[in-house]
Amino acid sequence: MRRMRVAVVGAGFIGPVHVEALRRVPVEVAGILGCDRRESERAGQALGLPAPWADLEALLADPSVHAVHIATPNCLHYPMSAATLRAGKHVLCDKPLAMTAAESGDLVRIAREHPRQAAGVCYNIRYYPLCLHAREMVRGGVLGEIRAVRGSYQQDWLLKPTDFNWRVLAAEGGELRAVADVGTHWLDLMLSITGLEVAAVMADLRTVNTTRYRPKGEVQTFTREHGGVETEPVPITTDDCGSVLLRFRGGAQGNLWVSQVTPGRKNQVWFEIIGSERTLQWNSEQPEVLWIGSRDEPNQAFMRNPGMMGDRAASLSSYPAGHAEGYPDAFKGLFRDYYAYLEAGNFHAAPPFPTFAEGHREIQLCEAIRQSWHEERWLNVS
Repeated sequence: MRRMRVAVVGAGFIGPVHVEALRRVPVEVAGILGCDRRESERAGQALGLPAPWADLEALLADPSVHAVHIATPNCLHYPMSAATLRAGKHVLCDKPLAMTAAESGDLVRIAREHPRQAAGVCYNIRYYPLCLHAREMVRGGVLGEIRAVRGSYQQDWLLKPTDFNWRVLAAEGGELRAVADVGTHWLDLMLSITGLEVAAVMADLRTVNTTRYRPKGEVQTFTREHGGVETEPVPITTDDCGSVLLRFRGGAQGNLWVSQVTPGRKNQVWFEIIGSERTLQWNSEQPEVLWIGSRDEPNQAFMRNPGMMGDRAASLSSYPAGHAEGYPDAFKGLFRDYYAYLEAGNFHAAPPFPTFAEGHREIQLCEAIRQSWHEERWLNVS
């Protein structure tokens, strides 16, 4: 890993998160690229990094860079990921992988044409240690037959009509927002843990703030309110919140509530997996506890403890029991997995990290959810 040199593209909220986690892997960060020279230099100075490239073309021409992390607005994911692969470099792209299933399907094709370049998607939530432990329990049959999954992903940072970010605009973030931005995290987590496949969806979504007020200037993700700044009204069509019913192949059922307008919920992921023998429940606001329910035995609150977890979950849990691991550690876990795979150099092996194929699957689900919402009916997922 120490031989790898990585570039991060994107200097907003998530780019610096990538930089911090990469340094903890550790992997050398060669520099950061913003939307222009000024942003690149500002981000580089704040992070103690160089900003050596004028644009993406110059970055991709740099032979010392082996991998590129893409942490830009969604509309740039497809062209940047495609260009990175074609330049002969590994790519780890933020989610969602693309704006449409046609784009994400094309990225899967390009990745297959470049089998010695690793193509991953940053679904970091599955790397909370207890989510990995839950996967081992479910795949090991501890829960019995999976009958249902339910849960939510809730935030409040876009609650008010004066809350504004590029994500609310369909042209920059996509026609779905709450579902695509955070709902896909939940969907990826559930499919990763259970191995289930979605057969059909039924969605009831809502745009609460049909008009938002855009400041006449740049606004970063999760920044403080911009009181006193001149604004302009902008019509909004993307979803603020909603419910999605799920039918899985084999008969299991599911339901998801997703919201970016829930007061007090800053970034809560919650799930419950219901089996014929046991139930699992986890909440990211209490990430060190996995609740295990049983009919005929006492219920348990399993505290994260690498000494009592399966090999994979324990190997990606960096601290002993009682030393909490959370959101930043999930990024580190994903990056450790990704770069260990690169270091091993066996590109015939199944990647342990979220792949472009899985990122494409989530975009296909988003398109089915959007169509179901507009047509007000169950929609089969091919």
